[in-house]
Amino acid sequence: MRTLLGHNLLILLLILPSQSMAESQSLKLVTKSYTVILKSLCEEGEVTCDQVEYQGKSHKSGASITLMGKTVHSLCADKLTPCRFLGYEFINGDVNYTVTDSGVLRVTQGDKLLLQQQGEWQ
Repeated sequence: MRTLLGHNLLILLLILPSQSMAESQSLKLVTKSYTVILKSLCEEGEVTCDQVEYQGKSHKSGASITLMGKTVHSLCADKLTPCRFLGYEFINGDVNYTVTDSGVLRVTQGDKLLLQQQGEWQ
């Protein structure tokens, strides 16, 4: 019995760190009209990531969309090094989805603003 309990505890201790790492790379933004879940598929600790998944769902219609995108940063004085994190960008044809670090969901088509809503990170 002790061996089985010790074995189960060891398995639990091995599983927990990987689960918390996966959870730390997922963010949820809720606006008036949408829930957006962002998942980084890059290694933890990377400054930039070109593999971020966007899952957006309309509160009204229930329609959802999944897109792949990237993180967006301002550049440092050397014009090469990423400095300040600005948010995320996702492109679907000619429609651009932006999620800012301050929780704004903005959808544009060319120069036309289709949607802009402040959300709350959860």
